[in-house]
Amino acid sequence: MQFTTYFRTADMNTEELYMQRCLQLAQLGLGKVGSNPMVGSVIVHDGKIIGEGYHQFFGGPHAEVMAVNSVIDKSLLSQSTLYVNLEPCSHTGKTPPCSTFIIEKKIPNVIIGMQDPFSKVNGAGIMALEKAGVKVKVGILEKECIELNKRFICAHTKNRPYIILKWAQSADGKTGKINERVQISNPASKVLTHKWRSEEMAIMVGANTALVDNPSLDVREWNGKNPLKVIIDREGDLKDHHHLNLFKGEDSTLVFSTQDFKLNPPHKTFIIDEQSHFMNIVFQKLLEFGITSCFVEGGSRLHQSLINENLWDEIRLFQSPQKLFEGIQAPTLPTLPSSSVFIEDNTLTTIRNRNI
Repeated sequence: MQFTTYFRTADMNTEELYMQRCLQLAQLGLGKVGSNPMVGSVIVHDGKIIGEGYHQFFGGPHAEVMAVNSVIDKSLLSQSTLYVNLEPCSHTGKTPPCSTFIIEKKIPNVIIGMQDPFSKVNGAGIMALEKAGVKVKVGILEKECIELNKRFICAHTKNRPYIILKWAQSADGKTGKINERVQISNPASKVLTHKWRSEEMAIMVGANTALVDNPSLDVREWNGKNPLKVIIDREGDLKDHHHLNLFKGEDSTLVFSTQDFKLNPPHKTFIIDEQSHFMNIVFQKLLEFGITSCFVEGGSRLHQSLINENLWDEIRLFQSPQKLFEGIQAPTLPTLPSSSVFIEDNTLTTIRNRNI
């Protein structure tokens, strides 16, 4: 497992090193915990980790429970410190409250990376621990904790999924040719794209991309779960195209349109009458389905509309050295700081939206 580069080791104090281990464990849940946050926990006694765990799958035991259960000598818990990157929950959902569990195990010290923004927690877990006499410290590697759970945080603070725009363009700024499928990114970039797909809950394309490219939008180049497929078809262009790859197999596809047309189960169509707020309504509906992240792969018109409406959190752009000379113009990039790396002969540029 290769951990994200924002983890650091230089100049860390002891608390930060243990919190970093929580983050490393938490990241193992990426793409597996659904709408839940990624959480890791370690238990330290006399300067040694005696237990650790992470939230492994949606509906499964939380990180704190996994960490406590891994401790061989439970008598040491009453003299230990529990580290966790997100505030222990204080409500009963699919599992009992972790704050109550920690209190019952008589763990005297808890160190937390960040407060949980979820309205049913949001400080209540910390309050419950402190009321029971537990010594609590909050804010260790808080920036890194926020970055790791950016999808979960976005859902609970912006009331929409975390939106990633991804496309590939030629050296002369074209994303493809009109009514013709063109491969722009290289094989290594394709594998990386499939890895990214496995990390997000939904993947979205426009109707024209569905018709011209006929994509499957799966993770066949990577080992992971296929995201929910979403098509934006405002004008009902897909009415007579049930043969497309997006409508094959057992995975369901959601189509959002202003036109009423039928799809065979498990596929569904949602009719939206409000044109001026169409995409806002789409993302609100996806959030209602428990979708906290959406990977938008095309096409150029859909990407540009989301940029114009400021409905995006990240842009991941592959640029190829090849030229197309004519074709579909790539979206206009926002003027924001960016970072770039080489993926063989492709350049991957990443931009984060700091204007929201």
